[in-house]
Amino acid sequence: MHDDRIPDRGAWVVLGGIHLLNRTAPRRPDEPIVLVRVPSQEVCRPATTVVVRWNALGPCPADALRPGGTRLGTDRIDGGVLFPDGIAGAALRDLVGADAAPGLVPLCYLTEHPGGAYHAYAQIRFHPEDACFVRTTREPVGHGPVEELRWLDPVLAAHAESSTALNNHLRYFRRHFSDTELEFKYTLDPAPDIWAASMELLKALRDGELEGCRPEYREEFQIHHTENHLFDVTGPEREIGYASFIPTVTAGHVLKRKWFTEDSFARREELTPGLDITPDRFEAYLSGELGLRVRAMPPFQRVRYDIQCESMRTGHVYGIFFDRCSLLAAPEVALSQCELEYLRSRSVLSHDQDEVLREMERVNDWIRGHLSSRVWATEHTFYSKRSFLRHALELRPELAPSTG
Repeated sequence: MHDDRIPDRGAWVVLGGIHLLNRTAPRRPDEPIVLVRVPSQEVCRPATTVVVRWNALGPCPADALRPGGTRLGTDRIDGGVLFPDGIAGAALRDLVGADAAPGLVPLCYLTEHPGGAYHAYAQIRFHPEDACFVRTTREPVGHGPVEELRWLDPVLAAHAESSTALNNHLRYFRRHFSDTELEFKYTLDPAPDIWAASMELLKALRDGELEGCRPEYREEFQIHHTENHLFDVTGPEREIGYASFIPTVTAGHVLKRKWFTEDSFARREELTPGLDITPDRFEAYLSGELGLRVRAMPPFQRVRYDIQCESMRTGHVYGIFFDRCSLLAAPEVALSQCELEYLRSRSVLSHDQDEVLREMERVNDWIRGHLSSRVWATEHTFYSKRSFLRHALELRPELAPSTG
């Protein structure tokens, strides 16, 4: 999406053989490189992530060049017909020839830097409708006219240096704060319809109301609907927190462990998937197998709608969750929350954990403004599911699970 607030400058989608990305064949001396001149696609500067939607480009000048800058041909091609079905369209085939066309893909998004050099964003996801690119150049490269291709060798070298991250099937590269959950929470009171609230906030994010952020590329929304069997872990002291069993859609359960004495922003977290265990054995497993002292909490249903928010500036991805938990035995006892959580980072350049914290504060300020303007919540809290269940038992002790 082109942001009119950003002054236009030279920008291109660079096309070439797929083997230049996956290195399944050596680069050939006569193979064409195609420069497709496009409107600037960054939603902020500096940017880490750029998404190009082919249909939004309109007519684009396209030049097919050989190494050294020899021009094979030129044309003006509408962005929407560049890659129908993910395959080079007729206009591209005419431009590069029948031999080169079948392997032709977007290699990178290239943008001109003041002073006549270029930043490159490697292609990590490519579809008939769009493509996603992440920046691989720390400093601008390849001074000179873009047609001379002086930037091409350093750009391909930067891609090769990070090829494991850029080419892996997940297409995201690291998670800072390993085994730690970072989370702001808001208790929603009065509680809105969380579906409508989610759709409203997702639209605001799509519309660019949070500067420099957009819904995560092709992962913008998720739905979770689960039962939870939570146990308050009261000892040993180093193990205090909670253990929650969550059924999977195939078989068995995931065990989620969190370690904390008081509700807080950062908590140690660990998931153990694939436990073949039935609910009547949960408590025995925790006490016998893990040596924990536990107190069973009332089982509850959790409905959660996840908005995945990606910073196009830094590449960090945050989850914004609208969440409703209600007791299975007493559905009227419910907790509705909005939560902000750091999820992962889509970047091969940034390793700054403090940047995550600074940016998370900015995203949190935006969420707080959104919620307070609707009178749902004004201040964040760290109120956990464990605290909610403890409070419910104080008010309704008859809801305590039988220890039979």
